Amino acid sequence: MTRHIVLTSHPRTRGDTAPLALHWGAPDARLRGPILAGPVNRGIRNVIGAHSGSYAVYRALAVASGALAADHKPDFTDTDPATAIRAHTHWSDPNKIVSLDPWGHLVTEVFSGQIAEGLDVRPTIAITRAHINMGELRDAMARGRLKPDGRVLLANGDIRVTKIAVDPVWYLPGVAARFGVNERALRRHIFEQTGGMFPELVTRPDLNVFLPPIGGTTVYVFGDPQSLGQSDTAVACRVHDECNGSDVFGSDICTCRPYLAHGIEVCIDMAQRGGVGLIVYNRKEGRALGEVTKFLVYNARKRQPGGDRAQTYFERTECVAGVQDMRLQELMPDVLHWLGVTRIDRWASMSHMKYNALVSQGIAVGERVPIPDELVPADARVEIDAKKAAGYFSADPPDTNRLAEAHGRPLET
Repeated sequence: MTRHIVLTSHPRTRGDTAPLALHWGAPDARLRGPILAGPVNRGIRNVIGAHSGSYAVYRALAVASGALAADHKPDFTDTDPATAIRAHTHWSDPNKIVSLDPWGHLVTEVFSGQIAEGLDVRPTIAITRAHINMGELRDAMARGRLKPDGRVLLANGDIRVTKIAVDPVWYLPGVAARFGVNERALRRHIFEQTGGMFPELVTRPDLNVFLPPIGGTTVYVFGDPQSLGQSDTAVACRVHDECNGSDVFGSDICTCRPYLAHGIEVCIDMAQRGGVGLIVYNRKEGRALGEVTKFLVYNARKRQPGGDRAQTYFERTECVAGVQDMRLQELMPDVLHWLGVTRIDRWASMSHMKYNALVSQGIAVGERVPIPDELVPADARVEIDAKKAAGYFSADPPDTNRLAEAHGRPLET
C-alpha cells in the first residue's frame, strides 16, 4: 500500500501544527530553538532542506533500497565533542554568523529534553581528535624546517589535531544581506537553479533557515582550541578550497596540495610557539564549479592555440563556466567568527578575495605568507603568474614583463 505523500510547499492550514519557533541570533541555544528537519519532524519542521547536505540523497537511496528505516533516529551516546568550543560574542550576532549553526555541536546537551520527547534534533557540527601525516611534512622535518616536540609534532611525523566537521546551515535573511541582494530574489534563484528542488524557498517566507545540498567545512586545529578567542593567543591560518586532484592525487597543474602542505607547516610552527594554527578546508571543488567543469577547462587550456598561457588562464574558465570563480568568499569568515578569531597573525594565502572577505567582516590580518617559489610545480607556473596579474598577493617585487604577458596587456607603472 502506497503511503500518502505529504507536500511541504505551502504554509500550514487550519488544524496543522505550527513549526517550532526558531529565533536566529538569540543569546543562547534554548531561546534560539532547535533546527528541525527530516520526516520524523513532519508538521513542526522549522527549516527548508535536509540534514547532511548532499549526502541526504544517499540517505534517500538507503531508505528506498530498504537498508535504512525511514523513521530511524540516531543514538548519540558518547558522541559529545572531544573538546569544548566555548561560546563567543558572535554566536548571538545574526549578522556575523549566517551560514552555520553556532550551537550545532551542543544539541544533544541543550536540547536533551526535546530529544527525549521524540523530536529528531541532530548535530550539524562534530568535534573529534586525530593524527594526520603528510609526506611533505616529513620532508620538512628531514630538511630541518620542522622539529618534533612530542606535543604537536611527533617524531614519526604524526601531527596531533582537533578536527571539526561543519554542515552548512543558512539563515537566509543574513545570507542575502551578506551578498547585498534581495532575500526574495535569492530564494527564487536558488529554487530555479536547483530545478525547483525546494519549493518552500518561494512559498514559505515563514521559514528563514535553509540546509543547502552542498559540501561543508572541516577545520583542523593545531594546538589548544580552547585558547582561541583570547587576546594573547597568536593565530596562523590557511583557508583552503577543495582540489581533489591535487590535494589527494598530487596533480601538478595547480599549487593546491603544495600550498595546503605549506599552510599546515605554518600552523604547526605557530602551535609549537604556543599559539594556534587553523586549516579551514571548504568543499568547493574546482572554484565551486565542480570537477567535470574543471577538467573541461584543463582541456581547453592545454589545447588552445599557443598552449596553456597565463594571459588566457581566467578567460578559458569563463568561456566554459560563464564565470571565473564561484567560490564567493563572503560566507567564509563565519567559521572563524564561531571560533572567536578576531585577528590572524600569519595568513598563509595569496588570495585577495579571501583576504578582502576577512577584512570586510572585521577580522584583522597581520603577516600574509605566499607560497615559497620552490614549492610551485613547474606546470603550475601559469596559474601563479595569472593570479599575480589578477591581484593576488606576492611578497616579491613584481616582474612587470611577466605579469604584463600574463594579463595580456601592458601594466601601468
